[in-house]
Amino acid sequence: MGTGTRSSSSPTARLISEQLFNTFFLHKDDSACPANTFYTYDAFITATKCFPRFASTGSLSTRKREIAAFLAQISHETTGGWPTAPDGPYSWGLCFKEEISPQSDYCDSSNTQWPCSPGKSYKGRGPIQLSWNYNYGPAGEALHFDGLGSPEVVANDSVVAFKTAIWFWMTPRRPKPSCHQVMVGEYVPTRDDVAANRTAGYGLVTNIINGGLECGIPNDARVNDRIGYFRRYAGLLNVDTGPNLDCENQKPF
Repeated sequence: MGTGTRSSSSPTARLISEQLFNTFFLHKDDSACPANTFYTYDAFITATKCFPRFASTGSLSTRKREIAAFLAQISHETTGGWPTAPDGPYSWGLCFKEEISPQSDYCDSSNTQWPCSPGKSYKGRGPIQLSWNYNYGPAGEALHFDGLGSPEVVANDSVVAFKTAIWFWMTPRRPKPSCHQVMVGEYVPTRDDVAANRTAGYGLVTNIINGGLECGIPNDARVNDRIGYFRRYAGLLNVDTGPNLDCENQKPF
């Protein structure tokens, strides 16, 4: 269980004890998971303290729903589950800490604001699978690590890893709102959003994270996996999921 010190210093710890965290991620420390023992409760709670509005905005139900949504999305990004997995496919989040077989070094050489360092790979790392130099650069600047020169720190330091995921969650990137804004009711759709049917809900969060590949597709298996995790976690937190769980009728940003 989380200690009193943790609970008094973190809104997230007041909603999720260490016991509940381990119930969410039943198999994250299994030898079958490459991230074995990397993703700890203490690292997660420490990372949340850098983002005071995370899990502290709105009603109790809103705060619980945001946590469930965040943990569900990072679970899909790091899942080690399969349809017949022990305890079900949605008990295997946080199984990977980095992309195992990247198809490229994820360097966008046309981006001169965040230039790639020679010999570095900006492959997916951490809970949100942070990818590309144009994400590592600003993440490092915001979180005070060398994202371009030492991107591997995201797979070597569990606190930094969780910080990058929460940073991505909390940070809007025009024309996209932040995932946080969507889940706490601060999203105000533009005329383009209305035309694209980008309605508020968990499906819009998926659109923000990976809409170009997953949204506008009927019954997409990846979207359904994200929803499966969200439903399980919302149930464990005794909160409803809210409407608009998928993005099959939304246009990507």
